[in-house]
Amino acid sequence: MRGVTKFAPLLLLFGAGGAEAQAPAPLTLPEIDMIRVRKAARIMELYADGRLVHVIEHIQLGDEPVGPKRFEGDERTPEGRYQIDWANPRSAYHLSLHISYPNAADRAYAAAHGRPAGGMIMIHGQPNSWGEGRVPGDWTDGCIAVSDEEIEALWGATAEGTVIEIMP
Repeated sequence: MRGVTKFAPLLLLFGAGGAEAQAPAPLTLPEIDMIRVRKAARIMELYADGRLVHVIEHIQLGDEPVGPKRFEGDERTPEGRYQIDWANPRSAYHLSLHISYPNAADRAYAAAHGRPAGGMIMIHGQPNSWGEGRVPGDWTDGCIAVSDEEIEALWGATAEGTVIEIMP
């Protein structure tokens, strides 16, 4: 697989249900080789073999979603081309995939302004302490939040080195 390590899939166990209605099948994705985020549209497009295979809608961004991330604490989601470079199964959120922000250009811009660029930008699920559903609105410190089901599917389908392009 292109010399990258695929993140271990998360296994879900469901109890057997008698005559009750069955839960819908969990979201499954093919191996994702590129992620494109369109911040203004609040969507994440997932590509496999160069083809769009799934769109995640209603993504949630930083508290200040307009414009690129420039500095630590600005609560903006970065814009640019990065990679998924590691994963955290013990995150404070329901799984998380790290985005390689800041790159050299991001660090240089921040340094030229005498400020740190920040970091720890992730794609993640909802807070572990939240319970059912989603936190309303844009609420992260610059990360990209999706539903818990969506991050589970991404977790099993996204490898280290996967390109992520974040657009305005």
